[in-house]
Amino acid sequence: MKRITFLILFQLLVATVMAQCSICTKTAGQIGQEAGKGFNAGILYLAAMPFAIAGYIAFKWWKQDKS
Repeated sequence: MKRITFLILFQLLVATVMAQCSICTKTAGQIGQEAGKGFNAGILYLAAMPFAIAGYIAFKWWKQDKS
């Protein structure tokens, strides 16, 4: 039950994330609305792999510590 609740909350939070620093926001504003959305999606795409790797390592560490 905890896993399902966590996954639902995680999905709700991810949908509203705007992963732009102040410089990226200014650049996205200059290139237009549609291109800015693509720029933001690209930032989220590039950030996904490091977070996935860190999550995998944390999971393995937790699983090893649990047993």
